[in-house]
Amino acid sequence: MALIVFSGVKASAPIDKDPAVIGRWDITIEKDGKTLPSWLEVQKSGTHTLIGRFTYAFGSARPIAQVMTNSGKYSFSIPPQWEEGSRNMDFEFEVSGDALKGTMVYTDGKSYNFTGVRAPLMIRAKAPVWGKPIRLFNGKDTKGWHTDGKNQWTVENGILRSTHSGANLITDRKFSDFKLHIEFRYKQGSNSGVYLRGRYEVQVIDTKSGEPEPINNQFSSVYGFLPPNKMMAKNPGEWQSYDITLVGRLVTIVANGTMVICRQEIPGITGGAIDSREGEPGPLLIQGDHGPIDYRNIIITPAK
Repeated sequence: MALIVFSGVKASAPIDKDPAVIGRWDITIEKDGKTLPSWLEVQKSGTHTLIGRFTYAFGSARPIAQVMTNSGKYSFSIPPQWEEGSRNMDFEFEVSGDALKGTMVYTDGKSYNFTGVRAPLMIRAKAPVWGKPIRLFNGKDTKGWHTDGKNQWTVENGILRSTHSGANLITDRKFSDFKLHIEFRYKQGSNSGVYLRGRYEVQVIDTKSGEPEPINNQFSSVYGFLPPNKMMAKNPGEWQSYDITLVGRLVTIVANGTMVICRQEIPGITGGAIDSREGEPGPLLIQGDHGPIDYRNIIITPAK
């Protein structure tokens, strides 16, 4: 048996103990006068390597091939996803207890600061006791809602409508744990989403005309994280429904009467989240910036 020797390659030293960076982090990036919610996860791969996932202010969680360590600092680089430009996004940061701070070099070559805190586990000690159902949409107007831009939402014959891409629609009220029933109808090729607590997007998209596989960016997925176990999408133009239960990080999704996700953990925020403060209550956000969409019968039952 021949022995092949490779020279000039230095192997990484084993990681003796788990460094403080391991875990999930809720990130806030300061960019051009705005705060951009983001998310980071770091874990060990074998004995030598740190890997991870990162969610920027928009798009899905993307893999980090390796998180490097040098003199107490950590760094990683990821290629652009939906960002303009072709250069990688480079991150360097330090960890101190349950906080981190660092610098991001964006795809335009400019540097921006960010901070982060360790993401909460959100494990509930007891099963929820459900309160009374609340009809969030009254069928007449958008009372109880506001938008994050110029309002293109209208109400026609008991239907909440966005006839073209525009602003997202957000409830004035905030919720922690809840059960949600929501019905929707989209045109061919259209795309929307329902953000639970304003942070976790359940995808609403014409999958029949696109990619009918049950992957994590199609109908009834938690975008970028959790795929459905079965594809239950109907044809464009038909009314469809989700029944969603969110308790802590655990989500159950029933799509058109069939359970497709059962008590699965949502690891972190979706791109487009209102903020990265995962431990706090948040609103229901309906995505209106990806094409025409109709909604009706939006009923939430919060935990007491």
